[in-house]
Amino acid sequence: MGARHGLRRGHAASACPFIAFAAAVLLALPGLAAGDTHYYTFNVRMTKVTRLCVTKSIPTVNGQFPGPKLTVREGDRLVVKVHNHIKYNVSFHWHGVRQLRNGWADGPSYITQCPIQAGQSYVYDFTVTGQHGTLWWHAHFSWLRVHLYGPLVILPKRAEGYPFPRPYKEVPILFGEWFNADTEAVINQALQTGGGPNVSDAYTFNGLPGPTYNCSAQDTYKLKVKPGRTYMLRLINSALNDELFFGIANHTLTVVEADANYVKPFTVQTLVISPGQTMNVLLTTAPNPASPAYAMAISPYTNTQGTFDNTTAVAVLEYAPAPGGNLPLPALPLYNDTGAVTNFSRNFRSLASAQYPARVPLAVDRHLLFTVGLGTDPCPSNQTCQGPNGTKFAASINNNSFFRPRTALLEAHYQRRYAGVLLANFPTTPPHPFNYTGTPPNNTFVQHGTRVVPLRFNTSVELVLQGTSIQGAESHPLHLHGYNFFVVGEGFGNFDPVNDPPRYNLADPVERNTISVPTAGWVAVRFLADNPGVWLMHCHFDVHLSWGLSMAWLVNDGPLPNQKILPPPSDLPKC
Repeated sequence: MGARHGLRRGHAASACPFIAFAAAVLLALPGLAAGDTHYYTFNVRMTKVTRLCVTKSIPTVNGQFPGPKLTVREGDRLVVKVHNHIKYNVSFHWHGVRQLRNGWADGPSYITQCPIQAGQSYVYDFTVTGQHGTLWWHAHFSWLRVHLYGPLVILPKRAEGYPFPRPYKEVPILFGEWFNADTEAVINQALQTGGGPNVSDAYTFNGLPGPTYNCSAQDTYKLKVKPGRTYMLRLINSALNDELFFGIANHTLTVVEADANYVKPFTVQTLVISPGQTMNVLLTTAPNPASPAYAMAISPYTNTQGTFDNTTAVAVLEYAPAPGGNLPLPALPLYNDTGAVTNFSRNFRSLASAQYPARVPLAVDRHLLFTVGLGTDPCPSNQTCQGPNGTKFAASINNNSFFRPRTALLEAHYQRRYAGVLLANFPTTPPHPFNYTGTPPNNTFVQHGTRVVPLRFNTSVELVLQGTSIQGAESHPLHLHGYNFFVVGEGFGNFDPVNDPPRYNLADPVERNTISVPTAGWVAVRFLADNPGVWLMHCHFDVHLSWGLSMAWLVNDGPLPNQKILPPPSDLPKC
């Protein structure tokens, strides 16, 4: 995969040359002091990869699938120079990194930057401030992240350590999806016909599908372990469109972190993780294992009324080389077991300790209610559409389906050029109230627009995300760029503004950057708008993102110099 490389230390990006290398895997080097600068080069090229006996050319970073692991410490600076050698536009998002005052490094195309065009380059230059744990990076243009993703490991400051016994070893495990078809063709066809896109052919562990799929026994991820040791698995769901159950046969898992925030430890046999989410879990191996190997497995959780990839991927927890044959599988829940998901998600609590306080806003300046779900668009008169009742599938927040602007919103905001780019009139309550989780309205057509919610600096926000049953009730993993938020409440049915808030957890709510709106339910989150810029919030099912399930927050500058957006870099891409 990669090699160990030295690091250049510096201050201004122009003061040191880049270290270009073919495989940008950075291992945790014990001699690094906090505040180091790490230089990487990402060469995005097409690379031939074979899975399921299908060979195809896919976009990769430095020829690797999944992409290279980046390891830093809290307080370190990353400088990543991206060279785009493929025919598609591309950009990269450092998922979960707060990017304080520095949206130029956030990555979503047409939100904080124009994409990097073919043959062009761009430098992502940012500092990891006040964060530690497992995050990840991925492409943020069309469906390219199906192949362009990798782990971002943020170690604690050297003097801190973990709030639990240090594990013997730490292992990133990325769950993904593999399509035999070209995924850009898949989504383009779906958008043209208005129907649901074809689903993936396999799930993967670190890019490998494993023995449950056609001719894939040799493409099996194996985690070699020693008896009686504790391993920390850094789990990342990088799948394109699926929430996933995960378990290991005859082993338990202790969850200690979610989205790079420590949680009160709790132990489970099965967990569920949504696209975009990360989770650190401790696995203590058996002192005297009864078998040389055990199966690790992932399978989908969904309530969709459409088709989905209803397969199970298997990897191996290996104490010793095992003879051939079937390993016993962990008992994963059924694909539609919302009860299992609810029981799991309700375990999450912040540490809320003196060292790791839960700074949830107790007073709220703005209360907002967003409906989240599917809808439809009329079929153009000159074609036949394959969506519900001859329409085209769409998705929306408060019935507004996001329309991609012609230039980057952050750039327009910084230059105060709003005309023809965006409108500051995103609806902060549903424009047409209805029984959100009951019988859908007769008219399911959505509105389209590039609309944002403007916020004054330091506004405390309570946002209720209300799922709808239009085109079927589903859970929706919502990701907020530029911020973490506190999950103060959740429930099924329609949110009750009188009876639900008194039951909020304001003592130790979990802090996250991605949360699933429950199937036919709601979730309430709070955050403090203390990071100026334009920040995308969207469903992390890429099919729903493609259908318009996103919006943006425009957080204005504060009065002090350190509360204002930094100037854009000189190499900011042009649209």
